[in-house]
Amino acid sequence: MLAAAFASLAGWSAPASALDAPLGKVVLTLTGRVLSPNFGARADFDMAMLEHLPQTSFVTRTPWYAQARRFTGPLLRDVLAAASARGSQLRAIALNDYWVDIPYDDVARHDVIVARLLDERPMAVRDKGPLFVIYPFDSDETLRSPVYYSRSAWQLRTIEVR
Repeated sequence: MLAAAFASLAGWSAPASALDAPLGKVVLTLTGRVLSPNFGARADFDMAMLEHLPQTSFVTRTPWYAQARRFTGPLLRDVLAAASARGSQLRAIALNDYWVDIPYDDVARHDVIVARLLDERPMAVRDKGPLFVIYPFDSDETLRSPVYYSRSAWQLRTIEVR
């Protein structure tokens, strides 16, 4: 406790504890600038680990669905924080090796989530799952643009933190 008090006064913090290892199938891997890895230099997450992070839900319209849909999952910034990942850019990589770069600032400014549920149900791969990086497009009109639509990544499997 005394070390934590001194750390806060000095403006630094003690090293974060290691992330627990996944017990189930790995559905998301963080690589790159990960300070609390759980497998070598990377952080692996199974679905239960993502479920245990605080969950956010929102209903939003997207270019990919005819109607507004409810997306639920942890905030991307909480996933990154769980692994003590820090950088200036994120590269989201899908199961089919499609990738998109996301400015790290987006996760601080917007409630971007790693959706694991669509309309309260798990997403199959054929339904853009099992994970989908999604912005709350209806919360801010500036998000309803090709720039932010292109930063969404479905069938997410890896995030490279740069």
